[in-house]
Amino acid sequence: MGALRKVLVVDDDPVVGKSFNRVLSQDKGYVVITAQNAAEALERLREQEYDVVFTDIKMPGMDGVELTERVKASRPWTPVVIITGYGTTANEQRAKAVGVSDFMRKPLSPEMIEESATNALLPPAPASVIPVPATEIEAKPVELIDTKHPYKNLAKLLAAPFIGLAYAVLLPLLGIAMLTWTAAQALMAIPAARKILMRVKDIALFVAAPFIGLIYAVMLPLVGITMLVSLGVKAWMSRPAKA
Repeated sequence: MGALRKVLVVDDDPVVGKSFNRVLSQDKGYVVITAQNAAEALERLREQEYDVVFTDIKMPGMDGVELTERVKASRPWTPVVIITGYGTTANEQRAKAVGVSDFMRKPLSPEMIEESATNALLPPAPASVIPVPATEIEAKPVELIDTKHPYKNLAKLLAAPFIGLAYAVLLPLLGIAMLTWTAAQALMAIPAARKILMRVKDIALFVAAPFIGLIYAVMLPLVGITMLVSLGVKAWMSRPAKA
């Protein structure tokens, strides 16, 4: 025979402890220790480890649910079974909330005691894995075309070249402007270079003026066309459907 399983029975009725001791005798692999109340049970738990704790729910002082909470706080791996003659829903909900493994309702029978002890000492079942349908696992294709709103696709198609052109024109100019500004700030700290920069600035503005005008000339019509197309598509989509 292997090592005996230690069972702690907490009940202010000594008959309950004797029943456990009689049913879970040493030839069945158990040794039963009893306690009359929760305070005595906590003292027993400080002295040694137990494989399972059975506790009455209704006791003087600390009740079985409070005792369970104290046991789980220090030994979360220890299963606790509630013995109760007061099987109310409220009591069971309190007990489940603090991690009770099972419930036993009085009057107790030998079969109930032995079966409950066996079940409490079983290793916890692995978390069940809910199979996911293959259709949900497969990656859904990205819909590049909105089949519900074909006119929205037309608007995107028309606007794409203009957006690309705007990026192609503006991003290089923005980079050049930032570099120029950084260099100018450094040179402005030099008095001799300040006068030169002022003249360079005037020249640069004179040279850049046609290009700036060209950008406006190119971009404004494109922006206008895009806005008109967008407004037309929205008006078309909002028209009432024919009966």
